Amino acid sequence: MEFRQFRYILKIAEEGTLSLAAKKLYISQPSLSQLLAAQEKKIGAPLFDRGGTRLTPTAVGRLYLETARSIIALDEAFHQQVDDCVHGAAGDVTLGLTQFRSTHLLAPMLPAFRAKYPKIRLHLREDTTYRLEELATANEVDCIISLLPINEHRFDYDVLFEERLLLALPPAHPVCTALGLTPGARENIPSVPLAALHETPFLLMHREQKLHDTLFSLCEAAGFLPQITLETRSMNTAHALAGAGLGAAILPETLIAAAPPAHPLCYAAIEGDPHRTIILARAKKRYLPRAVSIFREELQTFCSDIQKGQKLL
Repeated sequence: MEFRQFRYILKIAEEGTLSLAAKKLYISQPSLSQLLAAQEKKIGAPLFDRGGTRLTPTAVGRLYLETARSIIALDEAFHQQVDDCVHGAAGDVTLGLTQFRSTHLLAPMLPAFRAKYPKIRLHLREDTTYRLEELATANEVDCIISLLPINEHRFDYDVLFEERLLLALPPAHPVCTALGLTPGARENIPSVPLAALHETPFLLMHREQKLHDTLFSLCEAAGFLPQITLETRSMNTAHALAGAGLGAAILPETLIAAAPPAHPLCYAAIEGDPHRTIILARAKKRYLPRAVSIFREELQTFCSDIQKGQKLL
């Protein structure tokens, strides 16, 4: 079988319809339909159930897709190893990360990295945390900057650093007055039990971001379900809206330090001192080209140096 056929049928499974897959592959739908029919005839069994609005892989189809992914990964690994032997510290690195990490983690690191390794080309795929994990599983990126917890059956990972979660409150909030919080201050701030905010509206991150689940789990542990005033995909937006008085937000201290809002907020530690663990993850059994290994080592060193200096990213 040709690799082109594997890739085309994988795209059909990803998109769920022939029309969408054909559009993404820049071929006609009849041509793609003929290719699928030819493969099913050759195999002797249907690869997709056509009974619903979306094409669903059959048992044979799931086996085909798993095999296709493995064969493509082996082929890519072979060519990458050959490239490593020939070119050494050169090549492409495709990194998945959120827009926030791209701006506040990579931007300080990349100038020195590019100067040291001018032949390594970095390509960024920015998306939500959960979508990044899907991209890594589909081998569309070499590695991703993500968060724990992660499915350890599907991913290997290196810990990069820990970041503390803080409570961001409008200065007029009663908790700020009661604790004497100073807008903008983050040193030696008091701890607040989340139960004290059971009547406070919260700004919520999108469900594809892990901070979405974090808010609900922390509030549930405190004995209440949070009132949601607004949902956003951007932590910067949540930060700014909290400063404008629209509600409270639970945000990483790295963001708070890197992007102060136009309207100063009050910050408090959260009882229990919750933290997030930032990781560099990659799909299990995926070959790491020399260029990716170099980037991995440099990123780990960069994050370690910053933590030793007790600076925030």
